[in-house]
Amino acid sequence: MLDSRDELAVNRDLWTIVNAQFTDARAHEAWAAEDFSWGLFGNPESQLRVLGDVDGLDVVELGCGTAYVSAWLARLGARPVGVDLTPAQLDTARRCQEEFGLSFPLIEADAEDVPLPDGSFDLAVSEYGACVWCDPERWIPEAARLLRPGGRLVFLTNSVQAMLCVPEEGGHAGERLLRPQKGTSRRQWPGGGFEFHPSHGEWIRVLRASGFVVEALHELYAPDDAETHEYYDIATAEWAGKWPVEDLWTARLSE
Repeated sequence: MLDSRDELAVNRDLWTIVNAQFTDARAHEAWAAEDFSWGLFGNPESQLRVLGDVDGLDVVELGCGTAYVSAWLARLGARPVGVDLTPAQLDTARRCQEEFGLSFPLIEADAEDVPLPDGSFDLAVSEYGACVWCDPERWIPEAARLLRPGGRLVFLTNSVQAMLCVPEEGGHAGERLLRPQKGTSRRQWPGGGFEFHPSHGEWIRVLRASGFVVEALHELYAPDDAETHEYYDIATAEWAGKWPVEDLWTARLSE
């Protein structure tokens, strides 16, 4: 049984490889997008409106990767700080900062233990970052610590349905359950990293235990004109048009 430091090392190594194979080359396109969209099939924030007005807000992105979410927030007047465990991802983010003329802090750190003061932020965001790659029993309380009273948490992760229907060896989700939901919230796929996929009930329990009130759960489907993603093969556009492929949560920290 690996301890948390070993798991972090496995995930860091995995994302170093993913950066070399995909995210570094895609970063320019993601940073250049005029409108931020959520997830594999580009559901636009302009329609979902989960973030609200971010102008003037202090924002921490937990598991920022190449930091395109933080870049988009900065353009809207927010003051973002990006936190990520993988140096290669942060190197790409710094290159993009220079290319696009945007500057905001980037911190190499585990989202379960962020070296920033209590109550520093109005909004915490994770788009396939900490919410997949960190233990919710640790990163959710850390997000609560970083937020001011009344601060909001917004995160996007794989849907429960998709995680129950993806083959063990990887590839697209199918149309039948392949594993039980009970006891499968922490997973390591063959050759992959350590991921966390709680049920909806588990998410609500952890959020409430850390002082959050759930505002909404948006179950995201692929739009009618969506195409299957070229790299992340969790689900085809056809599958994601029938079943939710992602869960987009919003919660507010109690005053």
